[in-house]
Amino acid sequence: MIVEGTVLRGPDFEPIEGRVVVEDGEIAAVEEASVDSSQIVLPAFVNAHTHIGDSIAKEAGGGLSLDELVAPPDGLKHRLLRAASREEKVEAMRRSIRFMQTTGTASFLEFREGGVEGVYALREAAEGLGVEPFILGRETVEAMEAAEGFGASGARDGEFSRERNATAEAGKLFGIHAGERDASDVNPALDLDPDFLVHMVHPEPLHLDRLADSAIPVVVCPRSNLVTDVGVPPIAELADRTTVALGTDNVMLNSPSMFREMEFAAKLADVSAREVLRMATLNGARIAGLDCGVIEEGRAGKLLVLDGDSDNLAGAQDVVRAVVRRAGASDVADVIL
Repeated sequence: MIVEGTVLRGPDFEPIEGRVVVEDGEIAAVEEASVDSSQIVLPAFVNAHTHIGDSIAKEAGGGLSLDELVAPPDGLKHRLLRAASREEKVEAMRRSIRFMQTTGTASFLEFREGGVEGVYALREAAEGLGVEPFILGRETVEAMEAAEGFGASGARDGEFSRERNATAEAGKLFGIHAGERDASDVNPALDLDPDFLVHMVHPEPLHLDRLADSAIPVVVCPRSNLVTDVGVPPIAELADRTTVALGTDNVMLNSPSMFREMEFAAKLADVSAREVLRMATLNGARIAGLDCGVIEEGRAGKLLVLDGDSDNLAGAQDVVRAVVRRAGASDVADVIL
């Protein structure tokens, strides 16, 4: 397969005119050449934090607080999940994954409720779609063992040392929510030496120093934080100290659109468009150990192709800035997964 156009090459997304050659699912060559194509070729997205199970309850709970919406065990989402049948949850998740596929997401890191059965249900929902779920089981060690790791709700909800130790022994990924409502759970989360943190809306100077020392990555979800009215993460300050990736969080609250997440992040934070695009692609892939998120020879050939001559993108003077701040689902010409 050969894809031509303006290629955003490498981790700095250098725009070159040329082509990407994909053979057997791998990028075999990235070639500079004169081509007759207005397409823009970039790596497919990695959505670094999702709760896809919430697809059964889109836009439920308007006006509720964060705890009323999602706190275990009796927040609204947990009650709705318990009330829904397995078939309903699988179909709702599948529709969200199809949306991610059509909008250029190659993989997503899912904090999955429902124990072992929840892990199996998500795998069933994703079957055959080409989008790779990287599942972090919740609630039990058994769910972690059935998945790619463990996703902890937060240090305010439990101590999690047993789960952390079991995850480390299994050689799997451990992530935890921290600093979403306030700063009180950040130090306990950092004390667990997680593989990554989610949210970090309220880090204090000590927490930023600890992040810089430990290089623990952070996934930010600015649209979700605005919906739940907890504030806005200090994205630039976090990015100065560690790897930062983007996630769309609960489908209950937001569509799993990385286009929208990039636009929000770019307009809220004093960071470059290239850094935001890296947060939406390579940085999430790095957290999960995935071989995608960048257009380089030898990497997975997971690509997003945009129509650079669409009414929305035609005439863009800065291609990377246009992709991050302007592009949307209607600009997608092809998704190669």
